[in-house]
Amino acid sequence: MSVRLYVGNLPRELSREELEALFNQEVGEVGITKLITDRKTGKCRGFGFVTVESEEVADQVIEKLNGYTFKDNPLKIEKANDKPKSEAKEKEETVAEKATPSNRNNRKNNKNNGRRTQANSAPAEYSSMDTEAAQPDPRWADALAQLKERLLAQSSNA
Repeated sequence: MSVRLYVGNLPRELSREELEALFNQEVGEVGITKLITDRKTGKCRGFGFVTVESEEVADQVIEKLNGYTFKDNPLKIEKANDKPKSEAKEKEETVAEKATPSNRNNRKNNKNNGRRTQANSAPAEYSSMDTEAAQPDPRWADALAQLKERLLAQSSNA
């Protein structure tokens, strides 16, 4: 069973090949090497992942390279925490929804223009409150009372 290792505190000016060469030189052949880069600049974001073949090899790599100084940076190596499958699947679906052109058009043509709809309304604990039982902000209570009186006077005159 392969084990994925998190490699942190990497220098910004690093390529995947350099990271792979470091691990091959220090611990022997490793599986997949992935360097996380910034989309805009293409530079390393300071961390990556390395896959090794077993728990024993993972423990040896951590013991040997955790704290190892590489290009003036002490590396931080630990076993990666995998995302639960359902969380990863939800994230993929969310990204796919955002990328579809029809969704973009719907947002542009939305008549609400950023206003909340029923689906996006306040949490149930707030929306189920009785409006008469809710007290106004004390800073505006007097002005609100006067406004209500004026509205009642206008509606009774009409």
